[in-house]
Amino acid sequence: MAAKGEDVLSASSVKTVLVTGGAGFIGSALIRHLIAETDVRVVNVDKLTYAANLANLAAEARSPRYRFFRADICSAPDMAQILAETRPDRIIHLAAESHVDRSIEGPMDFVQTNVVGTATLLSAAHRYWSGLSEPDKSDFRFHHVSTDEVFGSLGEEGLFTEETAYDPRSPYSATKAASDHLVRAWGHTFGLPVVLSNCSNNYGPYHFPEKLIPLMILNALAGLPLPVYGDGQNVRDWLHVEDHARALWLVCNRGQLGESYNIGGHNEVKNLDIVNLICDQLDALTPLANRQSRRSLIQFVADRPGHDRRYAIDAGKIGRDLGWTPVYDFTRGLGSTIEWYLANEAWWAPLRSASRERRGLA
Repeated sequence: MAAKGEDVLSASSVKTVLVTGGAGFIGSALIRHLIAETDVRVVNVDKLTYAANLANLAAEARSPRYRFFRADICSAPDMAQILAETRPDRIIHLAAESHVDRSIEGPMDFVQTNVVGTATLLSAAHRYWSGLSEPDKSDFRFHHVSTDEVFGSLGEEGLFTEETAYDPRSPYSATKAASDHLVRAWGHTFGLPVVLSNCSNNYGPYHFPEKLIPLMILNALAGLPLPVYGDGQNVRDWLHVEDHARALWLVCNRGQLGESYNIGGHNEVKNLDIVNLICDQLDALTPLANRQSRRSLIQFVADRPGHDRRYAIDAGKIGRDLGWTPVYDFTRGLGSTIEWYLANEAWWAPLRSASRERRGLA
């Protein structure tokens, strides 16, 4: 693995970026950023499982710099063929099963995609990279995108840093921790040029409706019950997905080889406070017919098994080393997210049939 201090690369040298999971929430935000703000060619590799949606990239799909492959990262022949055909300078690996509640109901799907899929992709990337000639070999980077949940749960004080010991508590976080370790192993053992990042909870436009914030927005909009786990006092650090997209591109190009970077929004909020904010903002924007406060729709339900109490990210390293800071504070970001869902029923309405209830209670 490369030592600290090794030269970082300029984004101007990049020609082609391959994004796995590019039709998902974070992946599509990254691709929208790349098409809008850079001149790179973008290759989107996505299996198109339930949470992927090519409608997230309707405008970008018209760009001559965008190309899509429907493929599973667990397929070694497909990954080898796509890499040989597209010859990327960067791989940004976002493809993953990511919903904790679903990991409780079906953990083996998470083992397959997050562990086996990552190992398969790493093996394909290593073979591809080994066959490159200079300077392409020196210019190549594999960026693995992970989560703060690999660090476990915090008490009332403290923050996750890049040095925090791993302590995953759910099948989802355990499989993401495993994938992080695999990436580091390929860097150390095989010399694959890797960087990693671990992010806090994302929110923003195009978020699949089963996740907390979009679920609460859409249920509250329809006057449906708002199920809150336990006492609602679980704390998360919230990161706007557009801030995350900017950070990913920065880490991919300027991050030190072998290093990891925590990406957080500096927005610690309790789950119940988020739901109350959504209720209040929707009451102001579009009151219910009976003028009822949407806070009355909140229902406390049985807590999720193994529900981590608090996550909080120390994002100081990416700020000091790479100059990144988030643009969105939570109040502004939540407000713009609510307005996006109000204006984009055509996007979310087809996805709502199976996403009205909280999962993971079984």
